[in-house]
Amino acid sequence: MTELLAFGTSHHTAPVSVREKLALTEKQAQALLQELCEHTAIAEAVALFTCNRTELYLVVGDPVEAETVVLGMLARRAGIRPTELLDAIYSFRNCDAARQLFRVTAGLDSMVVGEAEIQGQVKRAYERALALRTTGPLTNKLFRAALAAGKRVRTETAIGEGHASVASVAVDLAQEAIGHLEARHVLIIGAGEIAELTAKALHQRGVRTLFVANRRRERALALAQHFGGDTAPLDALPEELLRADIVVASTASPHALLEAEEVEQVMRDRGGRPLLLIDLAVPRDIDAACGLLDGVTLYDVDDLQEQVNRHRTVRRVEARRAEGLVEEEIQAFARWLGQLEVLPTVAALRARGDEIVGQVLADNAARWESASPRDLQRIEAIARAVANRLLHEPTLRAKELDGEHRHARLQVLRELFGLEEDVLIEDAPPAEVHALGRR
Repeated sequence: MTELLAFGTSHHTAPVSVREKLALTEKQAQALLQELCEHTAIAEAVALFTCNRTELYLVVGDPVEAETVVLGMLARRAGIRPTELLDAIYSFRNCDAARQLFRVTAGLDSMVVGEAEIQGQVKRAYERALALRTTGPLTNKLFRAALAAGKRVRTETAIGEGHASVASVAVDLAQEAIGHLEARHVLIIGAGEIAELTAKALHQRGVRTLFVANRRRERALALAQHFGGDTAPLDALPEELLRADIVVASTASPHALLEAEEVEQVMRDRGGRPLLLIDLAVPRDIDAACGLLDGVTLYDVDDLQEQVNRHRTVRRVEARRAEGLVEEEIQAFARWLGQLEVLPTVAALRARGDEIVGQVLADNAARWESASPRDLQRIEAIARAVANRLLHEPTLRAKELDGEHRHARLQVLRELFGLEEDVLIEDAPPAEVHALGRR
């Protein structure tokens, strides 16, 4: 039988030193999805990656084999042994896998509960897999339902109000570390979504920022114009470090942009002025050794956790409401998922009945030489009515099976009636995606 599998790591299970090894670029994600779906154990695949998680949502025939395959692929890409990843990896199946994605999409599994950007990240992950044709009936339903559930949570609760992003929490941390920010010179390395959120949080506190970017210079210029800042090329970074009070790094670079040796030289030239470095990137943009230098304070995404915990108490009530909404949507998905297992068995049961009727009629055709065509139609109708009446009760009972006992009882039913056909998920009727606010 086909199963849904969620496999990954996040800030809950692994430090940034591990997460950065498993982080994926856009090209790496595309290659991984294609490699996954080339394996016979995996039918569908979607990859979700953010600064705090790398997760794979898969449709598999044998979950144990698929877990082994995926663990090997991730370990190989990270350049480490599979056994080194075991403590950092989690795995969920079927409704538990769906619950993981629903909670992630609703912002309930984020470091900053209710963060705004995760919904867009899930949507882009799904669209990437759609474009690569690595999705299918189950993952299509899963991600559409998860996105709808996430939208419902944000519409019906206040979980996303206030400081709801890693970037805004980082700005709070900077203010606690060095006081008022208005007169500070802030340097942002990068021009992506996190950089924009950081600039927005700083702009709201009256701070002008300088963007440093290389590949995305036009994007950096657009952000600078929008938030009243300036831009500089990446090769001007050493000079800008001399002026900066705060540096926020958030690029997609696979290697560090600020090395300890370079920052040490900068500190010698700054005449004792302290420097606050905030690294929001995974993999990290700033060498961890920079935090050991005199006058340098370095925070990475894991260091934001204490700050995040303060906000969590404020959101606790809204999070409970959101959990309840997510659970409602999970139950709806569970009912649909259960039908994927029941409907093929019911279809095979009905097909078996039709097959038996056809065989009996064919075996006895010679006995009815004198029967008229009308009589033959009546005989066939009676035979099919008897078969349908016999199969009616087993069909109803199969559709009413609960999740705990469904698989075992369906297996008994298949064995009793000799149902060995492997009916694909695609043969099941398409699931309806209901408008979530109007049930």
